[in-house]
Amino acid sequence: MLPHGDNTMLDVWDQGTTGAIGNAGSRQLLDARLALRRSLDSDPGKSLQANSTFTRTSQNEIYSQFKRLPNPDLVMYVFPHLAGSDPAPVPGYTTVFPLYQRVQYAMPGERTEDY
Repeated sequence: MLPHGDNTMLDVWDQGTTGAIGNAGSRQLLDARLALRRSLDSDPGKSLQANSTFTRTSQNEIYSQFKRLPNPDLVMYVFPHLAGSDPAPVPGYTTVFPLYQRVQYAMPGERTEDY
C-alpha cells in the first residue's frame, strides 16, 4: 500500500531499498547510479541503424545463407461476374499470386548474383 503524504514514488522506493533517507549507504548507491548512467543520444535511431547490421536475427540468417530463388508474381484481373446458386454479382478485382506453388531456396554458395 502506498503511504499517504508528500513522498514521491522515488522516495518510497529509496526507503524500501536502502532504509532511511539520507544515510551513507543510500548516498553511495546514488553515486553508483550516477556513475553508471549513460547520457541520452540526440538521435537514438542513429545508434540503432549503426548496430542493425551486426544484429543476428532469424530473418537475416536465412536470407544471408539461403538465397531465395526467383518466383515472379502474376497479376490477374477477374472480370465482374455472377456467382453462387442464387447468382449474386461480384465486382471485378485484381489478385496477385506466385508463378510457382512453393518458394525455393538455393543452397549456400549455389547462386551468387542478386535479384
